[in-house]
Amino acid sequence: MSVFSSSISTAAIVARLRAAGCVFAEDEAELLLSTAPTPAELDAMVARRVAGEPLEHVLGWAEFCGLRVYVEPGVFVPRPRTEFLIEVAVGLAREVAGTPAVLDLCCGTGAMGAAVAAALPETELHAADLDPAAVRCARRNLAGAATVHEGDLYDPLPAALRGRVDILIASPPYVPTESVGLLPPEARLHEPLHALDGGADGLDVVRRVIGGAPGWLAPGGHLLVETSERQAAATAEAVRSAGLAARVATSGDLDATAVIGTLEAR
Repeated sequence: MSVFSSSISTAAIVARLRAAGCVFAEDEAELLLSTAPTPAELDAMVARRVAGEPLEHVLGWAEFCGLRVYVEPGVFVPRPRTEFLIEVAVGLAREVAGTPAVLDLCCGTGAMGAAVAAALPETELHAADLDPAAVRCARRNLAGAATVHEGDLYDPLPAALRGRVDILIASPPYVPTESVGLLPPEARLHEPLHALDGGADGLDVVRRVIGGAPGWLAPGGHLLVETSERQAAATAEAVRSAGLAARVATSGDLDATAVIGTLEAR
């Protein structure tokens, strides 16, 4: 709680947030109060939230896998459901003999990579994204833990990584174009379209990730792609078409779906 919080009416902040449609107004008020350094900045932050800006952009951070991840305005906010992908990825990485090489593709803020690094400090970690603002966040969140590359998918990766990736994690955009307008205003008005819009069936970028994966995976390496339940079958078929063994993993608690492709060792 900030030092000036006793002089600020929490009830008044809650009322403003609730009137703006914030379902968890009490929780948000506490977070804003504990984050704002001055009363003036608190008022500005509340105004931004009331105007519809994502809470994470207002706070400057998001919670992911128990970590506080830096998030700039205009950058995709990591989703809680993606924590399932990390749970599966860490389990598979622990089966790797020696130091696992992990690639966080479409890394955004680098939240996924940061969570892997927190769970498995002895990891060779690379991350990549084409959005300069996201890369800026990722380099801050992954400082000292990973090499962050800026560019389109595999394009900026060093050639020395080819054929050595044990775990490739990706949360690419997978919302069908016609469904983007149905997303909550926080997402469609404040997050970059390229991080949301996955093309006609939502799988344009997903297929590109899958298609390039075999050339970068080590024998026995795994690709983990986040998708939706209704897209899981098509995603798994794309994985099989790329020459990888495919399986679908789900989490009812997090409403999360991941397709896992494995490059069989020869």
